[in-house]
Amino acid sequence: MNTVRSAMALDYPPDKLAVSKYSILMAAISLHSTYGLLSSRTSSIEPSAASLNTCTVQQPRAALGRLHMLLHFFAVSALVYYRISNLIHGSVPLLSWGLITLSELVFAFIWTLAQAFRWRPVVRTVAPENLPGDEKLPALDVFICTADPKKEPVVEVMNTVLSAMALDYPTEKLAVYLSDDGGAAVTLYAMKEACAFARSWLPFCRKYGVKSRCPEAFFSSFCDDEREILESDEFKAEEEKIQVIYDNKKNEGATADHSKLPLLVYMSREKRPSHPHRFKAGALNALLRVSGIMGNAPYTLVLDCDMYCNDPTSAKQAMCFHLDPKFSDTLSFAQFPQIFYNVSKNDIYDGQARSSYKTKYQGMDGIKGTVCAGTGYFLKKKALYCSPNQEDEFLEEPEKNFGFSTKLIDSLQALTGKNVRERENMSDAIIEEAKKLASCTYEQNTRWGKDIGYSYDCLQESTFTGYLLHCKGWTSSYLYPERPCFLGCTTVDMKDSLIQLMKWASGLVQAGLSKFSPLTCGMSKMSALQSMCYTSCSRTLSIACLLYGIVPQLSFLYGVPLYPKVTNPWFAVFAAVFLSSLSQHIYEVVSSGGSMRTMWNEQRIWMIKSVTACLFGCFDVLMKYVGMAKANFRLTNKAIDQEKAGQVREGKVRFPGSQDVHDTFDSAGFAQLGLFYWRHERADQRRGC
Repeated sequence: MNTVRSAMALDYPPDKLAVSKYSILMAAISLHSTYGLLSSRTSSIEPSAASLNTCTVQQPRAALGRLHMLLHFFAVSALVYYRISNLIHGSVPLLSWGLITLSELVFAFIWTLAQAFRWRPVVRTVAPENLPGDEKLPALDVFICTADPKKEPVVEVMNTVLSAMALDYPTEKLAVYLSDDGGAAVTLYAMKEACAFARSWLPFCRKYGVKSRCPEAFFSSFCDDEREILESDEFKAEEEKIQVIYDNKKNEGATADHSKLPLLVYMSREKRPSHPHRFKAGALNALLRVSGIMGNAPYTLVLDCDMYCNDPTSAKQAMCFHLDPKFSDTLSFAQFPQIFYNVSKNDIYDGQARSSYKTKYQGMDGIKGTVCAGTGYFLKKKALYCSPNQEDEFLEEPEKNFGFSTKLIDSLQALTGKNVRERENMSDAIIEEAKKLASCTYEQNTRWGKDIGYSYDCLQESTFTGYLLHCKGWTSSYLYPERPCFLGCTTVDMKDSLIQLMKWASGLVQAGLSKFSPLTCGMSKMSALQSMCYTSCSRTLSIACLLYGIVPQLSFLYGVPLYPKVTNPWFAVFAAVFLSSLSQHIYEVVSSGGSMRTMWNEQRIWMIKSVTACLFGCFDVLMKYVGMAKANFRLTNKAIDQEKAGQVREGKVRFPGSQDVHDTFDSAGFAQLGLFYWRHERADQRRGC
């Protein structure tokens, strides 16, 4: 109740702030009077004569990859034959040879699955200049989720909100929604201050064509080059004026002409101990319902609270896929890369452009869809409700599927162009209905989290939901633009990084062992190559790494030979596998702009992840199955320790429990301990410090 009282006591117009006694805090700030009318339905898009995007198979990468697959397959097959034949017919120690053979079989199996990424890598480009006029673009929502103002600093969250509001997109068709599962009054107050600052910030960005529209980034040293380009007496005067407003949190000097802002909505769900709130998946589903009755945009951009928009044209770049008549009917989402800014200044623009992890995304993109990374993706809402070209299926028994909300069901019908009615402007009735949709009891006896919306069957809600979309027949695309569209901050502490990775590994292993396993369910509903990619994302490789890190060493101490002598012809097989694997890794790193040091760091980071966080993730799943642990959400600490961040930028890291700073990895390599959970072969590396 203290939170509610403090929120109600805010110096803010009563008609813009709504607070319930059940701590459902909903502030709908409608800053454009015609938003509800213009964004209530999907805009009618006429196909453009000019191409909106291109898709090109990467050569010679694809051809060389297939040739290497063939040669390496023969070498691995010979190695497996050597192991099994000696186990069956040779006089070798059964335990040590059995364990090492098991681990090598696992390595061979995972390697076979991972070759699907290399089968048809593609690169995409877009042409936003060929899009129809702004009046014909569809409406767009932006979903941002936060849960704890201590672990997710409010200033960073508001910078993300402001950068989303400043997207280069028709203002009347843009809405930004913030879900605050922490229900913190400070976050609600910060939303009010951000809205006030936006009245000056957005016109300033539009007037001078500012690209870095995150205030914190623009006023930092990261954007010195951009400010130098814009340098003029008029610009300097307005910049100083804006920075006074930003620093002092005042809104002096904003005129009526500058008040055209997107819709801004704050939501905090009702929570009760007796009702599961489903963590981030529950928050996203609540945002889907609330946004449906407020703006009902057909598309949404999902962002982590610390992942700000670095390129205002990202929305139009995504629309180059969603509005392309060639494959828009089956496209579910367009994924952009997840890139971090708090490693080193150079890594943002040139280092990330040659990162090697993108080869897997591009490889999966070539076989009808890349994995959903959880942030930085533009999603077609309709894909969460039905299969491609089967819009009517989710409208059958709508109350049973979506709950008893007439306004929500009408908004869903509007997504398909059926029974469309003009939506009313923001009103008290809409706010009250939104509170009902955000309540903890609304989803009872509905299909939310099962067949509708984000899935509740896995804590990796976005990745798992993206997998289910591909199972339904939806496709996705991946774009790696020259300028990063989204930038975030990664953990700079070894402990936080490993905890984050363990959380991801646990969720993926749990999904892989469930009834939704890509090897069983996936094979029957998607292409074999796509199913292989998803299966290779599991963390079973960590057990094989552990065996390989223990058995050979103990065997050596006890004088048990596990490998053929150099004079033995079979030694050439082991040497061939080693050199083949190493040459493949070197080629991928060098072709992406890396160095030999990059390759070496990736090898070490891969081993650290495999035998620590990924291994513990497997144990976590095991304990859940036997009832020793229950599902819980581990929120990553995004409050950056500046001292540790400085050490990382210098290429030094401090291991927990150690008083010494070790020059172990270069900065970007260390950051990769918390990067994409499914990149188990390599950690991304950029320029060494």
